[in-house]
This record gives sequence, structure tokens and C-alpha cells, in this order.
Amino acid sequence: MKKTKTLIASAILAASFGAMQVYAANVPAGVQLAKDQVLVKGGEGEPQTIDPQKVSGTPGSLRDRDLFEGLYSEGKDGVLVPGVAESYTVNKDHTVYTFKLRHDAKWSDGSPVTAEDFVFGFQRLVDPKTASTYSYYAALAGIKNAQNIIDGKDKVSSLGVKALDAHTFQVTLDHSVPYFVKMTVNASLFPAPKKVVEKWGDAWTKPEHIVSNGAYKLKSWVVNQKMVFVRNHDYWNDKKTVINKVIVLPIIDPSVEYNRYMAGDLDMTSNQGIPTNRYHELLKTVPNQVKVTPALAVYYYDFNNQKPPFNDVRVRKALSYAIDRNIITKYVTGTGEIPAYSFTPPDVAGFKAKEPQYEKWTQAERNKKAQELLKAAGFDKSHPLNFTLLYNTNENHKKIAIAISAMWKKTLGVNVTLDNQEWKTFLNTRQLGNYQVARDGWFGDYNEASTFLSLLDSNSSQNNAKYKNPAFDKLMDETAKVNNPAPYYQKAEDLAIDQDMAVAPIYQYVTKRLLKPYVGGYMPNLEDNIYTRDMYIIKH
Repeated sequence: MKKTKTLIASAILAASFGAMQVYAANVPAGVQLAKDQVLVKGGEGEPQTIDPQKVSGTPGSLRDRDLFEGLYSEGKDGVLVPGVAESYTVNKDHTVYTFKLRHDAKWSDGSPVTAEDFVFGFQRLVDPKTASTYSYYAALAGIKNAQNIIDGKDKVSSLGVKALDAHTFQVTLDHSVPYFVKMTVNASLFPAPKKVVEKWGDAWTKPEHIVSNGAYKLKSWVVNQKMVFVRNHDYWNDKKTVINKVIVLPIIDPSVEYNRYMAGDLDMTSNQGIPTNRYHELLKTVPNQVKVTPALAVYYYDFNNQKPPFNDVRVRKALSYAIDRNIITKYVTGTGEIPAYSFTPPDVAGFKAKEPQYEKWTQAERNKKAQELLKAAGFDKSHPLNFTLLYNTNENHKKIAIAISAMWKKTLGVNVTLDNQEWKTFLNTRQLGNYQVARDGWFGDYNEASTFLSLLDSNSSQNNAKYKNPAFDKLMDETAKVNNPAPYYQKAEDLAIDQDMAVAPIYQYVTKRLLKPYVGGYMPNLEDNIYTRDMYIIKH
């Protein structure tokens, strides 16, 4: 190993990050700041948890970005920004990453953030006792022994993480992952305060117990009403943070969020906070407050691949083919979404999925094929297919479900019962597989195809469709062993969607939010990793 050359290259890389990074709020010269630096924003639903190693879904992760900080964060256009780590070095085959932690990083109780806190956090993630739905992420990242630990075959202490000293954290992978540092932006790889977690157990995230290391700390949490964050003055870069208080409101319905925004109760909506029926009106009345940007995300329906009749590929294909995605994106969502036929979005770095066979057909051809497949599977007007479609309570999800159910009824004679559940209940129901067809969506954790295709791996705890195909798993394993994984990703796409139709891709998301003109420092990126510490309130 040519260590010297690698260290020099890594030092240059770290220096380049230093030149591009945006540390907290970068207020332009001449801008007058408001006296009261308070930001009120929409937070989608009530989070299932804010425990970084247990968080699942947007509501929890958007709150954790304010409360906690990992090795790296994201800046404008997805540029990596040093967090607790000041820099890193990596060996030539990208299997050993060594992070130098900043000496002034502290928890909100004033104690230092050390390499041991990262060791503990990473180990918590894979520990079967934690029962994290994101445990698979450590294995996806290639961390040594992660999968064996998750499967109960090895001790937690055997995970490939090590504290070389208080401020040097080392991660060893079992295969090359050149984009590993990008993956550390995700909350599951944040540090955890061992003493606090061990003292309070699951109650450690309550306001009276929680210790965090981000720009903010949790002051209060009134379930289904609001969460209040205040400046964490022990945060290493607190002096460059401007907003003093953050109020996060759990608003599920985009119309309710819109009304509160227009009434002045909100400064910033969630990333799906523009009701479809208001979009064109808003472009005319407040165009500078409409923020629509591309998103590395896909909206799709899960078929429960383990439950009859959805274990029959003919049924899955019939239902997917009969969805007119152009109607959904033009008339139901209507804010720039792109019809999706492949699972991996077109904007993902390093891989662009080719058109699957059914995308090349007209909708009339898809409908005809859907009818033939469903009849071959044993369903017709005299013996119709009946099932329940599960979705989480949300106006947009409801509109989509109603529209697609109508398409299925008209084209296939299918009878669909709609079942909406509150966010926490919905997550649990879907994860346990207690459904037939369910709404799903995924915002990429990092900009690489594996963040999507890995969801369909048999070992993934995020595989809500319960899809199991050893050939697919083998292809995904191969992607980790080659320098150019794109051909394997394409084969995986072909297998999971074109051949098996494990899920029905419907559209590629856009981020669509409303933002008051007096809020500065908003820096969108494909993963929608937005940090309040970068923002500020302008005098108005």
C-alpha cells in the first residue's frame, strides 16, 4: 500500500472541502438581521422516534439534522461539509477510513464528543437489542462484520470500528466503498452518548434526559403539537449559528400546512408542503416563495410479495401496468414530478437505468397486457380481485390512492378498499408485512444507486415489499466487488422491476416547499438535507 501518496491525496481532498464548506449561517454583507431569530417550520407527521440509530422516515430525520451531527454533513448542491470530523484519510483500496475529530466538538452537557461515542453509535446500530430498522445500512456501507452481527452470528464488539485515540475514529470495511464518507451524513451513523443511553434506556430522548451534539438541543416536546429546539451553546460552531429557536410543527395535511403558512404561522413548510390545487395559483401570487427542486427520491407502491395473490408476478405486473403514470403526474400531483418506470431515479450519480420494456409501450398497450395477465392469474369480472390499499394519512397520498384505485377498477375490474393509518401505526403495519398493497416512498440517503436498489435486498429491513430473490441479492453483492457497478445495477433493475415487478414505481419526487422571503441561507440539495444552522431571519 502506497500510504504516503494516499495520505497526500486525502489531505488535498480535505483541503478542498475546507475551501468549499459553508459553516453554519453565512450572512451576506449588508443584510440586516431580525431581532427575533425564530424559525417555525413544518415537520410532516409526529416522528416515531428521534433516536438517531432508530429513526426511520422523514419526520424523525429532519429533526435529527438539527439536534445531532455526524462525521460529515451536506451543503449546497450536495457538497460534503466536515461535521465532527475535520478531515479523513483512506487507504488505496477504500477499505480503511480514518477520521480526525475536532477537539472542540461537545455534547449539550459540555462533555467532549469522542471517537468512543462514534464506536458506541455504530455498534448500537447493528446490535440486535436495538432492533433498528436501519441496521442494514451498516452492512450496506460495507462495515466489517456488520451483517454477521445483525444476524446474531457475531459479537457487537467485532464490528469494524475503532477509537485509535479520543479524537481519531477508524472504520474498516470488508470491501471497497469509495462513497463511504457520503454515507456518514445519515443519522444512523451519528454518535451516541453512551452514559445517557445506558442510564435512561429508551427514555433517553425525552427533553429532560436528552443530550445532543448538533447546533440545537431539545427544549420541549408536546406530542402532536410541537417540538421546540434552542441553541446548543456547547456546539463547536455555535458562534456562527444565527437562529436561536426552532419550532417544528407536526402537520400531516398539505392543505392545513398551506393555510397555516399563508396565515403567517409558518416560515417554512415541509418538503411536500404545496397542495397540488394551489401550485399554479402560488406561482402567480408568491412566485419567490415557491421552492421546487429536483429530488433523489421515488414514490412507489409495495406489493406484499409473500401474500397470495401478490406472490404471483402476473398480478403484480397487471396492477403496475394499469397505472397511468402520466395522468398521476400531470393531474394528481402536478408540480413537476416525473413518471417512474424504473426504481432508480434518473439523477443518481454514476448510473442511469435504461427504459424497462413496459415503459416503451403506450398506455393502451399496457392496459391490454394487464388485462391478459390478470385473466391468466385467474381473475375476471365474475371472479374479481379484491384487496386493501394501505397508505399513511395525507391528502396527497389519498388523492393518488383514489386515482389509482379508479384506474384499476376501470381497466381491470379490481375492487380496492382504501385504508389510511396514522404515521407511526402505518410504519409498523407496513414493516411487519400486515398489508396487501401499500404506499411507499424513498429519499436517497446518499447519491449512489445502491441507496435505492439495496431496499429490495432480502437482508434489508427496509424491504417492505418482502421481495426475496437470491439472484437479485447476488447481483447486489457483486456491485460491492467491482470498480464499475453500473452493469450490475442494470441487471438488478431488470430483474426486480422488468421481470419480477417487486414494486410498482409511480413517479420521481420533487421537493416542493414554501419559504418566506425573509428566511435566508436555504440551500437545497437532491437528498433534501436542510440544516437550520445554515439559515437566518432577515429584518422585515
